Amino acid sequence: MPIAMQWAALRGSPAAANCPVRDVLDRLGDTWSVLVILILGDGPHRFNALKRSIGDISQRMLTVTLRTLERDGMIERTVLPTSPPGVEYALTPLGRSLEEPIETLTRWASTNHEAIRRARRRFDAEHA
Repeated sequence: MPIAMQWAALRGSPAAANCPVRDVLDRLGDTWSVLVILILGDGPHRFNALKRSIGDISQRMLTVTLRTLERDGMIERTVLPTSPPGVEYALTPLGRSLEEPIETLTRWASTNHEAIRRARRRFDAEHA
């Protein structure tokens, strides 16, 4: 069944509030989750290495993002037997299964970003 038909069927049902597409996009549509998944696609990272890779994320926001991704089964948190103890984050098989769709979306965004920016400028000029 085409995606549009699946979506239309879900919207018309009482289950729409629990729609799996909406649920997953709510998670992946935040500011940081996709970026964390992309970085962890290169291999496990410790908290500070993730924070340095992202740059402009607060410690609290990274903690919240990691916990949410862990709760959703996308990443796993491993306490390392070091002194002092270290923590490492890695993608789970479920998280790895997102790499290809995210790469496809990344390519689409790169290809179409300038067209989107032009459309925004045109819209803003017409509605100023």
